[in-house]
Amino acid sequence: MWVFFFYCELIFFMCICGFLEKGLLKDGFFVAVKVLSVELESMRGEREFVSEIAALSDIKHENLVKLRGCCVDGARRLLVYDYMENNSLAQTFLGGEQNRSKFTWTLRKDISIGIAKGLSYLHEEVSPHVVHRDIKASNILLDENFTPKIADFGLARLFSENMSHISTRVAGTLGYLSPEYAVSGHLTRKSDVYSFGVVLLEIISGSPVVAFDITRGEHFLVNKAWEMYNADQLLELVDPVLDREILNDEAVRFLKVGLLCVQEKASLRPKMSMVIKMLSNDGGIIVEEMKITQPGIIADLMDVKIGGKHSSHSFFSKASTSMSPGSPLQIGKRRKSNS
Repeated sequence: MWVFFFYCELIFFMCICGFLEKGLLKDGFFVAVKVLSVELESMRGEREFVSEIAALSDIKHENLVKLRGCCVDGARRLLVYDYMENNSLAQTFLGGEQNRSKFTWTLRKDISIGIAKGLSYLHEEVSPHVVHRDIKASNILLDENFTPKIADFGLARLFSENMSHISTRVAGTLGYLSPEYAVSGHLTRKSDVYSFGVVLLEIISGSPVVAFDITRGEHFLVNKAWEMYNADQLLELVDPVLDREILNDEAVRFLKVGLLCVQEKASLRPKMSMVIKMLSNDGGIIVEEMKITQPGIIADLMDVKIGGKHSSHSFFSKASTSMSPGSPLQIGKRRKSNS
């Protein structure tokens, strides 16, 4: 159950980052407080506020953040969640080799399966179904036991049982956007499956979604995984801080599942319930029986549909190539949206 909080119930605020603050309730319970400012012209902030409440108010799952309540203060909207001691997957895991070395194979496996279970619950078990629209490493929070929690439902959309897709202005994070959604604006549950596939490749490889080097320029993890798969060298993509020889078949299987999720043709991507089976201990046979086809990727903003038109801007600005892993440009934060 969530409740309507008042400022008097929050003893203090402490800024964690940007729009996220740490709060303490009178009962001694620590919470994370997401602060949204309403833009009067676009009503951005208000829409995110309503979307998160609609998506999370009646659902509960081990791998979803728990919405404890909300607060309205003038033009500010506050969403109150359980506090996550280990921050996000992007900050705790993808912050360098020293951070990654703390994530054992067992922990990476459990985190991957946990995220899959959370998405499967949203896509297939709740009614109306929920499509998150912005699955990425920075939106996967980790509690004190490193249990993954899918967070930030500000872009989420609800799907009734008989809906195959909805048409909406494109929003999300480049590098994680499924190509068919970016090009057409048609959103389906398979759009989230694509994003999950990218996150899975990140977790197993320890590599950023997009990287830059002098010889190759900008290159994408999805393309790199596809090239190594075709060269029968997928094991070499496994994070070098792990013992590749011991992992071998299991690690390669997880990378193959990632590639199945990012296939260009949305209909070929598995449902999240099938992904859980493929990631389980008995999933090897299922994966080997499935054909992996070419992945899709949006490598240029010219291909992204925004407000019925296609953008003429390049995919990444120079600044973005030096951004932290897993934090490419966000369409939804750079342009006003009507969706």
